[in-house]
Amino acid sequence: MERSVISVNTGTARDIEVAGRTVRTAYRKLPVPGPVEVRPLGLAGDEQVDLEVHGGLDKAVYAYPQEHYGFWATVRAQAKLAPWGEQGALPPGSLGENLTIRGLLEADAWVGDRLRFPGCVLAVSAPRFPCFKFDHAMGFRHASKLMAQSGWCGFYLAVIEPGTIAAGDGFELLPGPREVGIRELFEARRRG
Repeated sequence: MERSVISVNTGTARDIEVAGRTVRTAYRKLPVPGPVEVRPLGLAGDEQVDLEVHGGLDKAVYAYPQEHYGFWATVRAQAKLAPWGEQGALPPGSLGENLTIRGLLEADAWVGDRLRFPGCVLAVSAPRFPCFKFDHAMGFRHASKLMAQSGWCGFYLAVIEPGTIAAGDGFELLPGPREVGIRELFEARRRG
């Protein structure tokens, strides 16, 4: 299967109401046209709020497989939060990801694997663990539980070679040491 970037997404921090309290988030990411600068701490124009969980050199960019989007659209339709079919489809960036990608799932990603894009090189560093902000973004309180059960968490990337990235870019997977898989690491932490 061809590996490629479906969408490059960025967002800025804003305050939202969650369960009666105001929280700051940059969760809502929107697609950006054209090439986007990739810097050591993330994408140009993107903000990260909770730097203990997101961001930093090891978690500069968050990637999520497009292959899982159908699942989330179906769950939201079943919860009557969105219509069935095309009209209920989630736009890229809906899961808070910077890169909506195709062709690389969590089960095939290992810590240390490198993704070589035409304009930059990124390295798989860690799975993403959902929080209450994910529940809010999806519109129902058990979204993070479903992500934990499915293991469809996406993964963080460290910037090895800064540069640019754009929707439509293909990428090559360069295997790392293959000692710790994203899926296994996610499962181990989920079990506690």
